[in-house]
Amino acid sequence: MAAETLRQPLALPAETLPNRIAKAAMTEGLADARGLPTPGLERLYDAWARGGAGLLITGNVIVDRDHLERPGNVIADRPADAETVARWTAWAKAARGRGAGAWVQINHAGRQTQAMVNPAPKAPSAVPLGLPGKNFAPPVALTEDEILDLIARFANAAWLAREAGFSGAQIHAAHGYLISQFLSPRSNRRTDSWGGSLQNRARFLIETVRAARAKVGRDFTLSVKLNSADFQKGGFAAQDSLAVAARLAEEGVDVLEISGGTYEQPRMAGMEGIEKLNTEGMPASTAAREAYFLDFATEMRKRAALPLMVTGGFRTADAMARAITEDGVAIIGIARPMCVDPLAPAKILSGAAALDKWEEKLRLGPGWLGPRSPIRMIKAINGFGALYWYYQQLRRLAVGAAPDEALSLMRALKLEQEAQAAMLKAMRAA
Repeated sequence: MAAETLRQPLALPAETLPNRIAKAAMTEGLADARGLPTPGLERLYDAWARGGAGLLITGNVIVDRDHLERPGNVIADRPADAETVARWTAWAKAARGRGAGAWVQINHAGRQTQAMVNPAPKAPSAVPLGLPGKNFAPPVALTEDEILDLIARFANAAWLAREAGFSGAQIHAAHGYLISQFLSPRSNRRTDSWGGSLQNRARFLIETVRAARAKVGRDFTLSVKLNSADFQKGGFAAQDSLAVAARLAEEGVDVLEISGGTYEQPRMAGMEGIEKLNTEGMPASTAAREAYFLDFATEMRKRAALPLMVTGGFRTADAMARAITEDGVAIIGIARPMCVDPLAPAKILSGAAALDKWEEKLRLGPGWLGPRSPIRMIKAINGFGALYWYYQQLRRLAVGAAPDEALSLMRALKLEQEAQAAMLKAMRAA
């Protein structure tokens, strides 16, 4: 049975996960004005812990408060005083209270920092984000001293996660954020030792992994989330990803999670439906097999001898089980279903055949502006509106309320914009 396959424990060097389902990282936006974890964040993770997943991965924890992914991110950019450690410890306790592993995802938004947060964000090079509107300002190129400082910040955040009682940390090198920007020749135009060749473009990631490992030791799980590709001409391609994965295996990374896309090409969010990943010669049968990045995972296993986690598109127990038994995937990540039903993993592990497909319901529901519109701005509104719908469900879970399945997409867009503006105001006053 599929459920039996998914209930198998996974032994990693530093821990054993009780089953093969993970709550994949989703940005929560539930920190306080200083960037510290809150009781609401604890309440959310307690709900997810009761959901039965063998692993919970947090949303973005940012290493520089001037480069948030969104207002309300947890921030780890200052010396950890007693209050910080206590608040993080309470968060870790909630996440691990039912026996699951819990990893902190560490990130820096780079040029994907919203202009309302920072009108002059830092990035590998001064290459603007190719999106309509004025939500993202042109970036300023990092100096080498700033690069070295950021590597140390990533390592210190991993140390804080260990100190607080989390079982691991995940370095976010995907989705167009800072490390992903270093990896892509579209956004990294540097001519020094941090740009140019793939070896140089991967240097920031490799040095970050080494610094984090030196801080946390071998008895703490260290993971990396890596794009299979950026899906942009001249960007980080599939063959680049395979080469970087092999380097990460040599560095002793414990788990590699495969994803893909950036804000400019958001495959990771499923905004354009289930996409065929026919990139650089990779197989194109993923759409028929449910999971977005599964074919690429099969190819990656030939190049990198380390456990793989695949997230994106899984909705049926049979597809999850086949990914493990036939494709050699170690961990199945699910995300959005757990915004609407925190008990989703437990249901699959108990024998349920499938998870509800809320993405389809949203596209048919109120507030969706021309789902087939060729206008790029309308597509962006639809995409961010759908994301914000899920954000609102997390906010409800954080206060102990049930998800609001009748919430319209446009209402969610308005509520989330108001919440982020209020948080930004509070952060500036703190």
